[in-house]
Amino acid sequence: MTSFVVHPQPADRPLAGHLTVPGDKSVGHRGLLFSLLSETPVRVLGLGGGADNGRSARAIGQLGATVARDGDAVVITGTGLAGMRAPTAAIDCGNSGTTIRLLCGLLAAQRFATTLIGDESLSRRPMRRVIEPLATMGAAITGQGHGADLVPPLVVGPAPGPLRGITYALPVSSAQVKTALLLAGLWAEGVTRLTEPGPSRDHTERLLAAMGAPLTVDGRTVTIDPTGWDRRLAIDTIDVPGDPSSAAFLVAAALVAGATEVRCDQVCVNPTRTGLLDVVAAMGATVAVEDRVVRGGEPVASLVIRRGGGDGLRGVEIAGDVVVRAIDEIPVLSVLAARAEGVTVVRDAEELRVKESDRIATTAAMLRGFGVEVEERPDGLTVAGRGAAPLRAAHVDAAGDHRIAMAATVAALAADGPSRIDDVDNVATSFPRFVEIMRGLGARIDVA
Repeated sequence: MTSFVVHPQPADRPLAGHLTVPGDKSVGHRGLLFSLLSETPVRVLGLGGGADNGRSARAIGQLGATVARDGDAVVITGTGLAGMRAPTAAIDCGNSGTTIRLLCGLLAAQRFATTLIGDESLSRRPMRRVIEPLATMGAAITGQGHGADLVPPLVVGPAPGPLRGITYALPVSSAQVKTALLLAGLWAEGVTRLTEPGPSRDHTERLLAAMGAPLTVDGRTVTIDPTGWDRRLAIDTIDVPGDPSSAAFLVAAALVAGATEVRCDQVCVNPTRTGLLDVVAAMGATVAVEDRVVRGGEPVASLVIRRGGGDGLRGVEIAGDVVVRAIDEIPVLSVLAARAEGVTVVRDAEELRVKESDRIATTAAMLRGFGVEVEERPDGLTVAGRGAAPLRAAHVDAAGDHRIAMAATVAALAADGPSRIDDVDNVATSFPRFVEIMRGLGARIDVA
């Protein structure tokens, strides 16, 4: 088990650097998995190299795609909608919830059975939310009982007959569930129409439309209508932008430890992913968004933090739609809350209970380790900010959760002594160069 030992950042050595972050994991998953369905070879550029995207790449290889490296690109020769092959062994999704849930949609209509497995953490994650609506479409999916839910291993297929389009209101906004149902809808007879209660990531809608899927968006309703469609998907290149969820830790580090200038280039600023920027602005900090362009159908920009950092942060309420747009950033936003004046309240974040860890519980435990007063709520947290006062040096168990490990690293920069963060191996699932980049900004982190 790997640990980080993080040393406090001296006030006279603010962070500084110019960098790029790994390719966005969500876009990367979709680029890989959707390329399986393309009638033409696809060059995927900018993949982040994390273990989770690697699981999706191996999965499509097992289903009949050819996956090859060509310099910085991954070239995928897919099977089209009609050519997918039965895998000869179970598909191991590792720690990737996105891989396993999206595969449920890709495999729902196939006339063969596929077993989907994962690591210990993924094997505890709830799957009923995606299984039940797919079953309504006619898919055959079984899982293992776990309390009131179903968990992996899953067996998907064989489909007993053609899938049927459905009209479905998602009870909770979820890009993963939405994507699985839209993918299944590509094979279904009739219209598939989905409505969400709030905004979720729209990378699927952007990419499927670019590939020629019969997809339309009207507000929070997405429709797949195959009437008259030639059932052909194709795209030449998918350009993956930088991951805003990875950039969030660098932005927060600059605000916590101070910065002369920290610049993160080519970051995805899709409005469904910029909740962190809205919360940081409400807390009174300034993150400049510069050099905006559109790349691969996604808006990208440079995020720049200048001057002293997060002095004068104030507590805020984080609730409603902004939580959906910042769900992966709540642990590190909670670290900023610990450095703010006043109380920060996080509401409407029940989804955090079923991530790689129970992130409400693990975030609260992490902050308490640093001496922060935290109240754990069923749907979030209440954090009593300590302002400019140093945090207490901590010994944190990251519980195998990469976002808790990285959030604790950021908090440790403001501690009164070295802090130790255990069980950090899963940082490689999303941000393999995290320690290297943090060191490049001037942080002192030892790996033990």
